[in-house]
Amino acid sequence: MDVSGTRATDENTRPPAVIKATARQLLVKVGAGGLSPEAVAGDSGLAVAEVEAVFPHRDDLLTALVIDAYNESAAAMERADEAARAAGASAGGRLLAVTRALRKWSFDNSGEFTLIYGSPVPGYHAPQETVPPASRTPAVLAGIVRSALENGELTPPRRAVPGPPLLRPEAVELFGGLPPAPFSDVIERGIVLWSSLIGLLVFQVFSRTHDSVRDESAYFDFAVAVAAEGIGLVVPLDDGAHTT
Repeated sequence: MDVSGTRATDENTRPPAVIKATARQLLVKVGAGGLSPEAVAGDSGLAVAEVEAVFPHRDDLLTALVIDAYNESAAAMERADEAARAAGASAGGRLLAVTRALRKWSFDNSGEFTLIYGSPVPGYHAPQETVPPASRTPAVLAGIVRSALENGELTPPRRAVPGPPLLRPEAVELFGGLPPAPFSDVIERGIVLWSSLIGLLVFQVFSRTHDSVRDESAYFDFAVAVAAEGIGLVVPLDDGAHTT
């Protein structure tokens, strides 16, 4: 069953769009655990049978929302990267642009952010069809790091990962192959960057830093720059443009 669907607009009031728009509102109100055909029907004005005709089970609806969330957040990053490249930005500037774009999407869509990066939904196991959309975010980051490597914008690390590579073949394939020394561990370092980014967003979206820092958007930029140092990439912080 195709559960990807489309986001509702004024012109598009078909049941799939209405159901998903209602479900997104419920994510904020009651969380993913509160989603059900009955809850969606109650808030959308549709009959339960109409909801179940499109999404027979709660998990079908959750999968549709997960796929949309990954695709839409990654698309925001991809648009930001395209604009940064068009403006002649360095790899560090591109990284700052795409992470800011993901941060904005995360705050604008906190329910969907929580769905894909928050606590697991009890009883729900994401199917294989969610993997390609989920891979788009690290693919954007990998593309920037690969470009930096090819253009000589990376500083060699002071310490290499000890022993054999710590990677699954899928990660090497996503990056486009294993780089030569002294950057042979840049993929591992890129995963550190990726996980640091998501952890930082979790802290900010869930208000874990608001009582520690005075300017959360500026702190976000700073933290991205610090994390990027781990792969030898310099992120410019002197443009004065912070997210809100």
